[in-house]
Amino acid sequence: MKNTELIEQAKKLIDNFRMCGSNSARFYALFIKAKEFLRVYAGPKSEFFTGLDRADPNWMEIAKKGPAAAEILEAYVSYVEDGLLTGITPERKAQLDVVSDILEQAIHLLEDSSVHPAVPAVIIGATVEEYLRSWIEAENLSLGNRKPSIDSYATTLKTAELITKQDVKDITSWAGLRNYAAHGEWDKIESRDYIRLVLEGVNLFMRKYNGEAAG
Repeated sequence: MKNTELIEQAKKLIDNFRMCGSNSARFYALFIKAKEFLRVYAGPKSEFFTGLDRADPNWMEIAKKGPAAAEILEAYVSYVEDGLLTGITPERKAQLDVVSDILEQAIHLLEDSSVHPAVPAVIIGATVEEYLRSWIEAENLSLGNRKPSIDSYATTLKTAELITKQDVKDITSWAGLRNYAAHGEWDKIESRDYIRLVLEGVNLFMRKYNGEAAG
């Protein structure tokens, strides 16, 4: 969603809060909608979302909670209007640039008939691992007792509700390619067409969450 659309939707929510009065059922529905809006577009760890989450309403204080929710949304509108919603930090952008460059290497090697498909498959696996690792680092997430690996990174991001169950399945499948290469199971990674499909899937995954990918 573009910033102008985010602002428009947030302002609609603000207006609705101010008009709902003491209608508790309407306020509850609107409050849930506002929470989901900020969870998705501001982020589950943002101060905007956590601030609204902490204001989870006591129905005896609806008159107080309505203005409070509207003020949090107004702060988010101001944040976006001031151009502060950049999406990613400069450090994260640099990390994504490195990942994108590595993925570019896989693309070129995949088109080179003298190179076995196992080579770009390994590079793709390494790219996915680095992408997930740097994402976890950017979000300040902990692996807990898990050892660093593609699987543990995917599990951690899923637990934090940053990726979906289907994303985890896809990531596990992509990681399998590198495992085949590591164990010399060449027959499972000799199809360039399949590796190309995997590469497209990785690109789509990266675009979905950051708008960053190789060409």
